[in-house]
Amino acid sequence: MQAITARDRAAGPAGLSLTEEPYPHAAENDVIVRVHAAGFTRGELDWPGTWSDRAGRDRTPSVPGHEVSGTVAELGYGTTGLTLGQRVFGLTDWTRNGSLAEYVAVEARNLAPLPADIDHTVAAALPISGLTAWQALFDHGRLAAGQTVLIHGAAGGVGSLAVQLAREAGARVIGTGRAESRDTALGLGVDVFLDLQADRLEDAGQADLVIDVIGGDIGARSAALVRPGGTLIALPSPPAVHPQEGRAIFFVVEPDRARLADLAGRLREGRLRVLVGAVRPLAEAPAAFTSRGKTIIRVTEGG
Repeated sequence: MQAITARDRAAGPAGLSLTEEPYPHAAENDVIVRVHAAGFTRGELDWPGTWSDRAGRDRTPSVPGHEVSGTVAELGYGTTGLTLGQRVFGLTDWTRNGSLAEYVAVEARNLAPLPADIDHTVAAALPISGLTAWQALFDHGRLAAGQTVLIHGAAGGVGSLAVQLAREAGARVIGTGRAESRDTALGLGVDVFLDLQADRLEDAGQADLVIDVIGGDIGARSAALVRPGGTLIALPSPPAVHPQEGRAIFFVVEPDRARLADLAGRLREGRLRVLVGAVRPLAEAPAAFTSRGKTIIRVTEGG
């Protein structure tokens, strides 16, 4: 099968190439997914799991990409809940070969059924961003109706979904981003938008929950915007500065089949919109690691 492989950690995206790789093995409780579309995170080439397995052993050449949408091609021993030919989407394991390939082995519990009327390219943009947004807002942030949430990168992959979910939950939403993102963020439902290049972050006022997808100076300054008893969620890395009278949380997104199914239902009902940028073929995936926006890789047509 064809796959994008990474062999040189120091080379970054320049070390990615399209190669022929062995068809994956379906372990117990796995499925083999025929990949129709795949999503990736640009920073994953720096993640330890891209280069080592769970035991710390080198696993290069490795296949990146941790978001997948496709059809079930094979069931491993003991796998239940899914059927051959079924449309599915979800997360691949952090320390196994990923979705930038024609086929990928995935634990069945990490996949959810994909309704026939959701395109694979849209579904492949949902797992990491959608689950991260939900878990940040509600599992860790404990957001409730009537509260205020400040969401950095409100027009980005995680931020755009967080804005919509927060609004539907009855929260007041302050969004930040670049000036060119203002109209998109307002269209998604933010009540107030701050241009991080022109406006003072401190003018946002205090919030019950701050979701930081940027880190650095913005993340450090955001701690002061958390109300007493509130929460700062730091997504890029553990926060360097904590709120004086609140919580600071860093977490790694967890697979959740039931939540993926819920998010897909919201898509079908028009309650949630996924922002997809460019859609490129598998051969162009290495170049996509250096582009802006949520790029999805179309691997197989149809389905």
